[in-house]
Amino acid sequence: MKILVAAASRHGGTWEIAEEIGRALASEMRGHATVRVSRAEDVTTVDEFDVVLVGSGVYLGQWIEAARDVVGEHADALRTKNVWLFSSGPVGTPPKPAEDPVDVARLMTLSGARGHVVFPGRIDRSLLRFAERAVVTALRVKDGDHRDWPAVRAWAGEVAAALKPARTREVSGHVERG
Repeated sequence: MKILVAAASRHGGTWEIAEEIGRALASEMRGHATVRVSRAEDVTTVDEFDVVLVGSGVYLGQWIEAARDVVGEHADALRTKNVWLFSSGPVGTPPKPAEDPVDVARLMTLSGARGHVVFPGRIDRSLLRFAERAVVTALRVKDGDHRDWPAVRAWAGEVAAALKPARTREVSGHVERG
């Protein structure tokens, strides 16, 4: 089984979440899957993958264009695969903004995704553009890493568990070792 984890990240925080998802999936699948973690802008095809996870940082309620493009450009192929979406962005306590990204429902429909999860993000004002700093200031969010690594790993475990029936079928045939 081949798994792609593709992510769009403006300042690296979502990319690090994607890497952790990839590590957790590889561990959970215990050699029964090959996991590739790629930047969304580097994805040219999803055809070779059985499972695709697409994630994005969220800015002003929207996914980053490169992640939206992965879903839009490969929608037909994605609908034939096991697909999950993840977002990174809410920060602070309580997380702000609290609502889901406005474009996720459309992306779930386009891709046929089985689910979507939102993970808290990270704020480092030194990495932000002027407009981003203005939004963070307006929301009264402090700098900090709000990512919940146990939740990220737990979600990857849920994805792996959902794939177990497929993994069992594959084990009876050819297994690609990664």
